[in-house]
Formats: sequence, C-alpha cells, structure tokens
Amino acid sequence: MSEKLMIKSLFNLSESVAGEYLSGFEYPWEALKGIGELILKIGETLPEDKYDRIKEDVWIAKSATVFESAYIKGPCIIGEDSEVRHCAFIRGNALVGSNCVVGNSTELKNVILFNHVQVPHYNYVGDSILGEYAHMGAGSITSNVKSDKENVVIKNGTEQIETGIKKIGAFLGDHVEIGCGSVLNPGSIIGRNSSVYPLSSVRGAIPENSIYKGAGDIVEKN
Repeated sequence: MSEKLMIKSLFNLSESVAGEYLSGFEYPWEALKGIGELILKIGETLPEDKYDRIKEDVWIAKSATVFESAYIKGPCIIGEDSEVRHCAFIRGNALVGSNCVVGNSTELKNVILFNHVQVPHYNYVGDSILGEYAHMGAGSITSNVKSDKENVVIKNGTEQIETGIKKIGAFLGDHVEIGCGSVLNPGSIIGRNSSVYPLSSVRGAIPENSIYKGAGDIVEKN
C-alpha cells in the first residue's frame, strides 16, 4: 500500500491528544474501532481545573463554548477554546480538539477532530479523522456506508484495499479544504494541503498538495 495513505503522511500527531494512540497504527481506518475506549481513557486523565465532566463520559473544557441547544452524548471530549454551535448533534465517540468549530446542525459520530478543525455549517462527519486546520464547507458530508452495505474498499489509483470494515467515512490530512456541498464517499482519503472543489463527489485517495476539480481532473497546487 502507498505510504501516502499512512497516518504519518496525513497528520501532525502532536496536534491531537489522540496522537499517541494513532501512532500505534499504520493506516487511519485501523484506528476507528477504538475511538470510544480512547476517549474514556483520556477523559479520566483530564485536569479538573481545565475540564468539566458535565455528565457521564462527557468532558468539556471550561474555555469551550457550547450552545444550550447542542446535544452531546458520551463518550465525548470537547477541547479548549472550541465552539459547539446551535443544534449540533454529537452522537458519541467524538474527540474534538482545541480551537475547533462544530457548527449549527452539524452531526458527529465516531470521529477524531485534530486541533483547529472547522465543520461549521450543516456537516455530517462519521467514522472519520480530520487533521489539523481541516475545513469542510457548508453542506459537505462524509458518506460512511456503501449503498450495497458491503465492506468499504479503499481505492488508490488501480489499487483496491480491502478494509473488512462496513462503516468508514473520510480521512482528511492537515490543512485540507473541502468545498461546499461536496460528498466524500466511503473510504475517501484527502492528502495534506489539498483542496476539493464545491459540489464534488469524491471517491478514493487524492494526493497531497492537489486540487480536486472532478473525477479524472486533479491538478497539482502551485
């Protein structure tokens, strides 16, 4: 398998409290199963002067802003100086880093958001990992189940990687920009510093430092 699909090629692990955990895997989809247990383990170590345990298995930084209309189910951690906006729906197994934005009507489920991630408007992010400073434009989503309900296959050029996993969303490397209204199909991997045009339907692996204009139309960033 390509080295560009590896965790070490996608993420700066120092920008997430999940960094040590992720370093134990080669490929990001391998880490999805243990997110809930990881959150519970980290949650018990969080300093009480910086985090409130607002209910069972939910830790929120004192410096974070959470709107009253947001719904948060554990296990979940909301990092320092992050913002969870009106009607956000966090379904559990969500590790949200520092200085993140979880926007209005955005839904999270089984995810790791590195520091400075923004999913600010009507996004669905499930069974996914988003690297530092990744941004998903309004209405862009991760699709995490194939229409035929079979296990997800990662497509990397002509290579097809059997994951043995039914639910996989997307993996966005550091500083990735996803255009408004885009759909990231199950198992999409977007390399570091790449951008996706609005209204795109992305499938498979996109190289780092690229611009995805459409299927078969990917150009290198200058």
